[in-house]
Order: sequence, then structure tokens, then C-alpha cells
Amino acid sequence: MEGEKRNDMSLSRKRSFTFGAYGSVDRFTCGDETRPESAEDRILDILDSPASESKPFLSSSSNQRDSELFEIIEKLQGSRIDEQRCEFPLPLKSPLLTIGKELPLILPSKLGGYWIDPPLDRLVDVSPTSSHYGLDPESYDIMERDGEAKIYHEFFRSRYHHSFTAVDPTLGPLVLSVCLEEEEDKLRVILRIKECSLHGVFSVCLFPTMPSAVELAKMLCDRVTVSKFDVVCHLKAPELIATFDEHRVSPNFKFGVLYQKKRQFTEEEILSNTEESEEFKEFLSILGETVELQGFTGFRGGLDVCHGQTGREAVYTSFHGREIMFHVATKLPYTEGDPQQLQRKRHIGNDIVALIYQDGQTPFLSDVIKSHFLHCFLVVRRIKREEEAGGVAYQVSVTAREDVPPFGPVLPDPPVFTDNSKLREFLLAKLINAEISCYKAEQFSKLELRTRSSLLENLQAELFTRSQCMMGDRSLITAPTSEGLRGPSEGSGGFIENFKRAIRVRSHSFETLGVPRKSAGSTSQKPKTEKDGDSDKSSGPLPALTDSLGAAELKDQASPQEEI
Repeated sequence: MEGEKRNDMSLSRKRSFTFGAYGSVDRFTCGDETRPESAEDRILDILDSPASESKPFLSSSSNQRDSELFEIIEKLQGSRIDEQRCEFPLPLKSPLLTIGKELPLILPSKLGGYWIDPPLDRLVDVSPTSSHYGLDPESYDIMERDGEAKIYHEFFRSRYHHSFTAVDPTLGPLVLSVCLEEEEDKLRVILRIKECSLHGVFSVCLFPTMPSAVELAKMLCDRVTVSKFDVVCHLKAPELIATFDEHRVSPNFKFGVLYQKKRQFTEEEILSNTEESEEFKEFLSILGETVELQGFTGFRGGLDVCHGQTGREAVYTSFHGREIMFHVATKLPYTEGDPQQLQRKRHIGNDIVALIYQDGQTPFLSDVIKSHFLHCFLVVRRIKREEEAGGVAYQVSVTAREDVPPFGPVLPDPPVFTDNSKLREFLLAKLINAEISCYKAEQFSKLELRTRSSLLENLQAELFTRSQCMMGDRSLITAPTSEGLRGPSEGSGGFIENFKRAIRVRSHSFETLGVPRKSAGSTSQKPKTEKDGDSDKSSGPLPALTDSLGAAELKDQASPQEEI
């Protein structure tokens, strides 16, 4: 009887369990025929089998082993659900993140590190940009790069005042300016330290006698420990001090403009576009005027206006006393056989803020453009208004790195513009405020602190040396000065040249920005980077530095094994 049961293979059911690439596959074998069975069928088969069908010859230990086996199988099936998850192609993933049955303008980075406004999940009542500027969408105020940079120019240079210098053991170089406003019987004081400039106004009646420079400095900063200041008697001191105070202020800006076509997700695809649709050309006309670069006399934003090496045209505009040059990717030179388009990224990768125009409903990924300097993106999509026959509108969204603080103006709700003039006002104000806000991010704030420290050190040494020479002490003319500051007799041009040198050389900090330093023996291979010359006022405080670091970064991406 038992032999017949063993030989009757057509009636026996062998269970095989295989772990494949997509999880477990359970098969029932009847003779030579094999058919797959789903997990639900297996579970139902096990639960629905009557007790009378159990084989009498199976021992209790065999039943226990089978029970344990299936228990393990079910646990393994549950644990492998997460392992079976994979990254779907973006066209399949995008519908999972939709707003109003339309694909969002921006998708978050897989690694995080960016905020998006308006939020995709609509769970945040207040957008990241609204907490700082209130809820008035019509308030297109422009942020100040440095609110106290003009104080010396406005209140000191036109009045009789004194300046003093010192080197504090703890704080380092100090430059103090004091002005007596007799009409209001007040003392206005500015103390410049490495971290910042401290400004204060004191009533003269608070002091029984006129306070000393040390007393005024300690009233602004209790960490001052010097016992005396040296008076500044250099005739050009006001010019040098004003140059230092306003070194972060610039009326010029440059922004990147990228054209994203339908189903373009990668940096290479977006940078390789050469043709411009009529809709994109219309959008560019909203931003500004298309100008010929040859012989252009306005702010050029690092573009070549003599030899045509950066294209023939560009988009330029002026806005509330500020000049803006747009680095439009499709107008920059296209290089055949270069998928990374380094000639284009050389400029756009060195910008801090970029604008993305979407031709279609393909979302933009927050971190798709690899750059150490790009911190913020404004994304614009042209949409059709159903309620208006033939009407066209623009939808706007913003994304920035998480350490970029909030900035205005606030996006309207919904973030849609039907008036081109209002769209222009909003975008230009938003772009300018975005760059100013990006300078407060960790990478730029550290770099700015290093630059300011170097400039203040040079300023203090220059003022002290020139003042001593003015009073007849000629021994300091040939005396060695601090690092990066040449003596007056060395033909360096004084503080102005040291200012440029500090911007271009001494603040060239790879470690601060997280860019790996390359070997020093191969600097000759570094690609040349066109900088704004003396005739072209720079955008922001660190133009030459960003150009050089950006070019190094692009070189790394183009040839990872080749050192700069």
C-alpha cells in the first residue's frame, strides 16, 4: 500500500520555493507539468485544506516541520516586500506626486537637502518664503545685501570725523570711525571687526568728558581688550574705508537660464538643447532684451564682448537701478561631442541662482545640476487657462538648498501669473533676493568671513603704515608686511590692489567649500576661466573666486582621473 502511494507521482504534489529577483515563486509539480501559483493561492490552499485530507502516515514532527517551514516562508515574503521596491523610471514615478492632477514643476532630491515652495504635499500652511515677508503677494521688495554698508558713506564722509586702528590679541585687526553730529549732539561710531561691523549712536550728554577711542570701542563690543588705538592721518583713508565697507555691495547680478524640454531629466539633456521654441523666446522677452554681445558696453556678467567666444547674443535688463545679465544656455556655445557642455556650464555652473523654463510637464529635479555654487532654482512652466479661451499663464515654483534662509516675494496661491508685467516684476525681485539669501548659506558665509578677515587685515595694515609715513616715520616704507599685503614701495597699488588680491587669491579656499584640493604640481592644466575685468563690475563679492572654483569643478566632472 505504501509502495503504491510512493509510485503514484501524478497524484502527489511537490512544493518548490525559489527566491528570484522579484521575490519568492511557489510552484506545484504534478508529474512533469509545472505551473506558478500566487502567494494568495498558496495561503488559501493551506487554510482551506480539510483535516480529513491529511496523510495518516505523516508524523507529528513532520507536520511541525512543515508548519515551521511555511511560517518562515511567510515571514520571508513579508520582509522581501521592501527589497522588491525599485526606482521606477521618472515618467512612472511622477504621477505619484501630483498637484491638481498635473505633474509638479519640481521633484525633491533623492538625498534630500532641498526645500520646495509650494510644498508638494500641501501639508505646510505657510510656505518657506512667507514667514519673512508676510502674506502680501504684491510686495516685491528687494533685500539689501548689507544694510549698514552705506552708513560710513552717508554719515561720515561728508562730516568731520576721525578713524583709528589697533590690533587686538583676541579680535585681531580693528578699525574704528567716530563722528560728532553737533546739530543733534550725538556721537556716531562704527567698529569693524573680522565678523562684522558694529554701529552705534550715543548721546554726548551720557559722558562727563569726551570718551576715548578705547571707551567707544568697548561700548560697542565688550570683547575689546586693547589699551590704545593709533590715529589714522592718511589723506585717502576715507576712500579706503568706504571701499572696505561696501565690498559686498554690488548693483549687478548674473543668473543662469536653462531650457528643459519634455521628457528631459538629466543635466546633459538640458544643457544640450540648441533650438528655442517660440514660447521660450516669448518668455525670454519678458525677462529682458536680447542684445548683441559684440561691443556691448553694459554689465556683461563674464561674457565675452570682443571675440564672440561666449556666443553672439545674450539677454540683458535693468531693474530698479540694477543691471542683470542672463546666461541663457541655448545662446552659449554648443560643443559637438561634449555631453557635459562645459562651455555652457562654465558660466551657468558659476551662477548662484538659475531659472528653469519648462516646455512640457516634465518635472525638474532639485539636484540634477551638479555645482558647488548653484543654491537656488526658480522653475517656470507655461500653462493654458481653461477659463480663458486661448489664455496663457505661467506657473512658478522655487527650490533651494536647506541652509538657504527664507526670502520674498511670496508666491501667490495658486502660484500662477496671467499678467506678463507682474510676472517680470516677481521673477526679477525673486532672483535678486534669492542670490542675496544664498550668500547666508553655510558655504558662502564661511567664504565671506575669510574674505572679510583678509580685507580687514590689509586695511588696518595699510592705514597704519600710511599714517606713520605721513607723520615722518619712513622706516615702515620697506618694512615687511603681513601675508598678502605688499609695502607701498613694492608697486602693489595699495589697499585697492590688495582688495582685489584678497578676493582672487587669499580667499581661494577649497576646504571651505568642500572642493577637494588637487595636486600642486599640475596647475598648468587648469582651464582658463574668463573673469569680469576691471571694466566690468562684478556680481556679488566673490566673482573671480567663483569663476576659478567653478572651472576647477567642471574640469573634475569632465575628466575625473585628470588632476588640475
